[in-house]
Amino acid sequence: MKSRRLEKVNLARHIIMAYPFATCLIVGIWVVCLMPVPETPLANISLFDKWVHMALYAFLSITLWAEYLRRHKELNKKHLLIGVFMAPLLMGGLIELAQATCTGGTRSGDWLDFAANSIGVVVGNVIGMLLAKCFAKGKKGK
Repeated sequence: MKSRRLEKVNLARHIIMAYPFATCLIVGIWVVCLMPVPETPLANISLFDKWVHMALYAFLSITLWAEYLRRHKELNKKHLLIGVFMAPLLMGGLIELAQATCTGGTRSGDWLDFAANSIGVVVGNVIGMLLAKCFAKGKKGK
């Protein structure tokens, strides 16, 4: 039991050390998404909130790709599918559920926010795949 807990701690430490910028971004997204939203003039811009969600999740996915490419010579499709595509999608859904149930009414979960998160993840992954191809071509030229 103790060794299993130690394995989980070591895995978490490895992930944080391997992906420091993405880890900070993930923590920041959770904090921002669970705190009350102040009233601003930007709220009057049509779909501003959805654009912010798309941009955050696209940037998160691009960051995950960049840190993955920096640390790995070979692409592991299973790791990329889980860590760079599925994990941000899951996080987006969990945040919307947390907003609906854990914020005391100061935030509300929204399916359209989840859709915007998902679009951002897809866009970020497309950009990440293009980065991977550019890095692969750059390595072949050396």
